[in-house]
Amino acid sequence: MATDPAAAWLSALRTSQDILTAVVEPLGAKQLEQPSYDSEWSIAQVLSHVGSQAEIFGLLLDAGLSGGDPPGQGDFAPIWDGWNSRSPQALATDSVAVNRALIERFESLDAGQRERFRLETWGMDLDLAGLLSLRAGEYAVHTWDVVVALDPTATVAPDAVELLLGTLGRTAGRAKPDGTKRRIHVVTSSPERHFTLETGDSVKLADFEPDDYEAELELPAEAFLRLVYGRLDAAHTPPVKTRGVDLDELRAVFPGF
Repeated sequence: MATDPAAAWLSALRTSQDILTAVVEPLGAKQLEQPSYDSEWSIAQVLSHVGSQAEIFGLLLDAGLSGGDPPGQGDFAPIWDGWNSRSPQALATDSVAVNRALIERFESLDAGQRERFRLETWGMDLDLAGLLSLRAGEYAVHTWDVVVALDPTATVAPDAVELLLGTLGRTAGRAKPDGTKRRIHVVTSSPERHFTLETGDSVKLADFEPDDYEAELELPAEAFLRLVYGRLDAAHTPPVKTRGVDLDELRAVFPGF
């Protein structure tokens, strides 16, 4: 039997939802107003973001199912305004609810709907697995932004990490090139993967090619994921092995978003 490529992404999305729900539901207003990992956003503001994005992804899902045009900025502004007007406690409650509803919508799609789904947006031609990969990546990382503010030992959910390793080339394209040419062999553990990271006037991450490289970086896959997403500060860095590369320089290349 053929494997539904969307199923694994949907499972990872559900995992992050369960983690975030368990952490957020007991929080009071003061805790919701404390800084998240991103010191410019409180926990409540992160929840506002993932809540508004859930509504936006609902519109994207509608478009991909109907064959209609994808939503644009004019559709997003009222959503953002609605979330910006909520209290911290309402942001928490409503974010959990709207994200749960979105996941349940994805889960309710029948095989034909999953197969027919197509959407051209943000310069990408997406099938359902592609749309879910965007949502799962954002949701898993923002879940960590919240959880780690309350538990400094928190890590990104392992099922999301394993899947997102395959999309890091896309994510690395959003980096901030510093002009320094590097060719780095990246080795991750749990799971083990090998990549070639090139920097210079652009940043490229691809499957490892055993050509010449000047440097090596060895670290857990979860930490490498957070590096590329701009979340590997010194206080949240596990043991890392480097040769010929400065981790602080790489942190500057990947400032996050």
